[in-house]
Amino acid sequence: MSVNTRIKLVVTGDDFGYCPRRDVGIVECFHAGAITNVSLLVNGVSAACAAELARRYNIPIGLHANLSEGIPVCRELRQNSTLTNDRGVFLGKMGIRKALAQGLLSMSEVRQELNAQVERFRELTGQNPQHMDGHQHVHVLPKIREEFAQVLREHGICYTRVPIEVGLPRCTWIKEEVMAFYRSVEEDALNTVEIFSSYGIRWPDVYIGLSTMGENMTIKNIQRAVDYSIQSLHNCLTPQRSPHSPASHSSTSIELMTHPGYPSVLSEGGCGEGPDDFSQSWERVHEMKILKDPLLHSYYNERGIQLCAFRDL
Repeated sequence: MSVNTRIKLVVTGDDFGYCPRRDVGIVECFHAGAITNVSLLVNGVSAACAAELARRYNIPIGLHANLSEGIPVCRELRQNSTLTNDRGVFLGKMGIRKALAQGLLSMSEVRQELNAQVERFRELTGQNPQHMDGHQHVHVLPKIREEFAQVLREHGICYTRVPIEVGLPRCTWIKEEVMAFYRSVEEDALNTVEIFSSYGIRWPDVYIGLSTMGENMTIKNIQRAVDYSIQSLHNCLTPQRSPHSPASHSSTSIELMTHPGYPSVLSEGGCGEGPDDFSQSWERVHEMKILKDPLLHSYYNERGIQLCAFRDL
């Protein structure tokens, strides 16, 4: 890695507003300098409280657009909608993908819900999202990505996430069934680059987060992902760099996607139908510990990595 390269690292804590326990952990991470940015689920049960926490502590905040878990923000879509089941809740991470593949989703309803979530974000926070990504990567799915891009442009939201992790094929420790889903996410993201670029949307030069999820988040894995991604970028092997990127020859921007927090309990949390296994997992605390570890921050300092938010790019 060139010593002349200035590296800006955005560490995003996803699922802010999912439940009070997750929110407490995310705020602790922010105060510890372990994350620099949060992504708010506006249909999360603690979204209003999370927005207040962000206001109180001046936490940079964006929108975690959700089309797959819980109850829609738009009341009209809670019944007789292609986005929901007969209980009025979203179809799930794999359910939305199946319905999309079968041609069952209404893109006008997708646009309607995305607009409703942007408006809800503004009501809760008093500001426009500083960035907007997708819960469970729904924003890069075929057809949905075009609606997503148009909503960003209409609302003047400049930044998003493109989940292509260049070093992922080298990550032999990831279970095959998990890797299969990651590959599908990356394929969708690769096909999204041209669309997002045509709308003038920006994203960091490097994305990291698939190889460092949950139990796979270790200091070594983060270091390896950062170093390999930057080297690949400089060797022109990284396919997702935005032509609208803020980076120059002397500057590289990275987003590290994280999911820290204290685990949810059955009695609270979720997006209107209770917390899922992911949020209840011990892996949430594990991510907190790794992100706050002084050894990780020593690595950042040694590499000259500047932690920042999307607004600082």
